[in-house]
Amino acid sequence: MALAIWVPTRLWMGGVISPKRDLDLIQALADKVRKMALCRPLLLAVDGLVSYVSAFRNAFRSKFPRQAGETGRCKMVAWQAIAIVQVVKQRVEGILNVERRIVQGAKDRVEHLIQTTQGKGVINTAFIERLNATFRQRIDPLTRRTRTLAQRAETLLAGMYIVGCFYNFSRRHRDDVRLSS
Repeated sequence: MALAIWVPTRLWMGGVISPKRDLDLIQALADKVRKMALCRPLLLAVDGLVSYVSAFRNAFRSKFPRQAGETGRCKMVAWQAIAIVQVVKQRVEGILNVERRIVQGAKDRVEHLIQTTQGKGVINTAFIERLNATFRQRIDPLTRRTRTLAQRAETLLAGMYIVGCFYNFSRRHRDDVRLSS
């Protein structure tokens, strides 16, 4: 299962499922996120899996028109407003090393987007990790040791959407956001 979250409001944007955590799964998620994205500055934070970077780079690019007389296929150009950051965690001899990388975008743009979405902090994947934990806690077949297995992909997909809808519409997301009456 791969999930996406909109950090400023903590809303679940959607997810996809697959038997394997591979490029096809991540590309399906990236395509889903792109369908919802506007052409505005956007910070995409991913973990150390290489598929994330290539999938989001593929999803967030557009065809650049050919000049008169040029042959061949159109060039694909990355969206300028997209910043991709990656958090790579490695455990070496019991010590956890965390490397934060800016994969696409300028450092000042990334810092501005972090300030805008989180208020403060560093490049991290904590928000999606918490969301993943919430989904694992509420969907039995996703727990580490369980007696309930998902027999069909449709069952897991339905469970994901039920938990996602509950997460978005039946729980408080942020205490500092006030609704005006």
